Order: sequence, then C-alpha cells, then structure tokens
Amino acid sequence: MTFLKKLFGYIRFFFSAMDQSHRSKVTEVTEFEQKELENLFVLLLMGSFTGVPSPPSFVAAELLPHLEHEIKVLNERAKNSFDSMADMASMLDID
Repeated sequence: MTFLKKLFGYIRFFFSAMDQSHRSKVTEVTEFEQKELENLFVLLLMGSFTGVPSPPSFVAAELLPHLEHEIKVLNERAKNSFDSMADMASMLDID
C-alpha cells in the first residue's frame, strides 16, 4: 500500500511541476503580447509619425491624456529597438 502512495505522490509531483512550467510560459507570452498591443495602439493613434493613416485628430486629442504611459513605452522601445520576431521565436522555442 505504501508503494502505491509513493507512486501516486511521484505522479502528482510530476503533473504539478508540468502545470507550473506551462503556467509560467503562458504568463510570459501573455505579457509580451500585452506590450505589443500597447505598441500597436500607440502606433494607430500616432500613426502620422510613421506614415500610417491616423484617426481623426479630435479622437486622438481626446485620447492623448490617457496615453502618457503608452507614449513613454513607445519612446523606450524606440531607444532599445530589437528584433521582435526573434524575441517571439525564442519565447516559443523555435530554432
């Protein structure tokens, strides 16, 4: 009977560790996606800087006070630009 308890404990530990590993990977990918969506949102509103057609100016002007954080993120990403596709591929373990 103790052998079955030990075996059950090992199996439980294995699945618990596997679950934790998957949760951390999903969290990492979700955080990266959130950063990319923030970047995309700012680019859509401030698209005139990159040549993308921008929304009407009154819409952008009304949203501008709420974009302080996103504009800081955009400036920081422009300073420290890197290959986003390579970053995503490394997260998904693509060689």
